[in-house]
Amino acid sequence: MPLHISDLLARPDLNLSVTYDVPPRLLARTIEAATVSDLPAPGKWLQGGELLMTIGLLLPKEPAACRAYVRDVAEGGAACLALGLGQGLPYQQAPEPLVTAAEQAGLPLLTVPDEVPFIAVTKAVFAARAEEQRALLQRAFATQRRLTAAATGDGLRPMLAEWTAATGVGAAVFDPLGRLLAAGERAPRTPSAQARDLIERVAARGLRGSASSTAAGQQLEVQPLGARRLRGLLLLTGRPDDAARSVVPGLVSLLSLELERRHLRDEPERRRRSALLSELLADEDPAAERARDMLRSVGLTAERVRGVVVAAGGGTGGRTASGGPGVSAGAGTGAGAADGGAQEMAADLALAMPGGLVRVVDGAPGAVIEAVVGEDLDIRDVLARFAPRCPAGIGPATTPEAVRVSLRQATGLLAVSRSSGEPAEARQSQASRLLLDLGDPRTLHGYADTVLGPLDLADNGEELTATLAAWLETGGAWDATSRRLGVHRHTVRNRLDKAMDLTGRRLDDPDDRFDLWLATRIRRGGASATGAGGRPPAPPPGR
Repeated sequence: MPLHISDLLARPDLNLSVTYDVPPRLLARTIEAATVSDLPAPGKWLQGGELLMTIGLLLPKEPAACRAYVRDVAEGGAACLALGLGQGLPYQQAPEPLVTAAEQAGLPLLTVPDEVPFIAVTKAVFAARAEEQRALLQRAFATQRRLTAAATGDGLRPMLAEWTAATGVGAAVFDPLGRLLAAGERAPRTPSAQARDLIERVAARGLRGSASSTAAGQQLEVQPLGARRLRGLLLLTGRPDDAARSVVPGLVSLLSLELERRHLRDEPERRRRSALLSELLADEDPAAERARDMLRSVGLTAERVRGVVVAAGGGTGGRTASGGPGVSAGAGTGAGAADGGAQEMAADLALAMPGGLVRVVDGAPGAVIEAVVGEDLDIRDVLARFAPRCPAGIGPATTPEAVRVSLRQATGLLAVSRSSGEPAEARQSQASRLLLDLGDPRTLHGYADTVLGPLDLADNGEELTATLAAWLETGGAWDATSRRLGVHRHTVRNRLDKAMDLTGRRLDDPDDRFDLWLATRIRRGGASATGAGGRPPAPPPGR
């Protein structure tokens, strides 16, 4: 237990006394050390929490000077002031100006009798502090033993329960995506918004550091868990005392070992899912029902899926979605010549992707990770967290039986990803933007002006062009265009009829429709607005 002023006053061998009616809250102050000084301004030599003893050799006698002295001691952080009394010393009782100044400043003032040397008080303080440290170490060792014993059990929960029982601090473990794995008695099942933010910040840094904050008067702390890679996150809810604080590294180590053990224990399941993916991709024309049943068997129930390819080794891997030689035995197995880092990355991706259909393809110049995910998964967020700075291709959403094609398209996008520095996705809007960006801006804008020029000259030309663009973007859906523009569908039809009359085009003609779509895309910003040599293109007629 900490040493308080009241504890020293209760010791009969010291026979200390108070000089005024000190409030109990001041007597409850903790004493960290004892020191002696007769300096007229000792405050700058204090660190805080001291019992400062003096015989008053240079103590001022004037009330104002006494107040300045007491203020200096208090601002230095002293817990209390003790004046030594006795024969041959400056004072045989505490002077009234000093007592008044101490009471006004809220600084406890004690007296040390003649028969008690200062060294006796100093020894008493340091003996009490040593006993406090010994008790702290004993509690820390006891807590560590309880945690170690709990670690021999099954899972994370026993360790968290022992930790909370020993320290009173809530604890919960989350996976790298912030999903709850286990929680102690005092830890909330659903973390607060501030706790979630703290978890995300630490997860983004991997194993490189922890973080703490205070929410609604409660301290929050997040520690990363894992040996070589991030396996989870520990959330502590509460303020650990010194004994508990010294055990936190041990708790982190034991939880990390448990998560690493769980990672190895899940290896057979990752092998099975990798083999299932290879089986799915080996069939060039799988039956739709069979493909869906294979995905449902691992919990991937999405109606539409997409293929994802990550060049973990810096290259395309030399293989496509068709599989064949070079496919490793499973994600995270280290089989064949596949890069170990790719295997670890594949295991992380398997954890983050519902269904966990991930495999590593071995080839030159590096390993490639192939995965099948549901259409609704935010795959870019997953890649940013578990495969940062790695070239990645994201195939289009398709039916389960056609995922082989999606993976092939994803593989073809790796070169685009290397050039852009971010994952490349096979979507029509991005493909058209890529094609438009490859063209000469002046030529493209000239083409758009040729097609849409008659509309530019009309009184309501911008309105007609906007209606045409909206109709084309909705795939020719009249109701959808009407809702987007906030007008009646008959108004949409009248505007388009007028636009076709002006341009001489027909909406039911595929070539005309493509020309109109491409022209509106260019106008909307599909191509750079800067012409050759950095000069903007000439404005269209009538503008």
